[in-house]
Amino acid sequence: MIRYQLRCDADHDFESWFRDSAAYEGQRKKKLVTCPVCGSTRVEKAIMAPALGRGTRKSTEEPATSPAPTPAAPEAPQPVALISEKEREMREMLRAVRDHVVKNSDYVGEDFATLARQMHEGEVEKRSIYGEASAEEVKSLVEDEIEVHPLPSLPDERN
Repeated sequence: MIRYQLRCDADHDFESWFRDSAAYEGQRKKKLVTCPVCGSTRVEKAIMAPALGRGTRKSTEEPATSPAPTPAAPEAPQPVALISEKEREMREMLRAVRDHVVKNSDYVGEDFATLARQMHEGEVEKRSIYGEASAEEVKSLVEDEIEVHPLPSLPDERN
């Protein structure tokens, strides 16, 4: 995961996390990265300092006797856009589609391609099924004009 400091065209600063730089670029080009303050999709990376880890060495020297600095007033937290409202709505819609298929279909596992072909050819009774298929099996089904659709999976389902 990578965290970017972002700025919209209205100069609102915010940060967001992405799987990698390619994920950021892809989402930005599709206008999925939006400013949480104004909703603008014209967002660019802002200059940010690198995050450096602290060492764990303990000093054996006595601390200096200078007065402690006066703490600065805490800054108000900036809004963080992990995912845009549009992306959240899209994920909910995809989750609803997936839940509907799972609830109303039979899971056939790795027999999916074979059963789909048998149903298409009238060898077995047609019914709603879902399961596993390799890329080659899917390609063969599509080439033979057998209707198949991938079942959407969401990032949080893979974690």
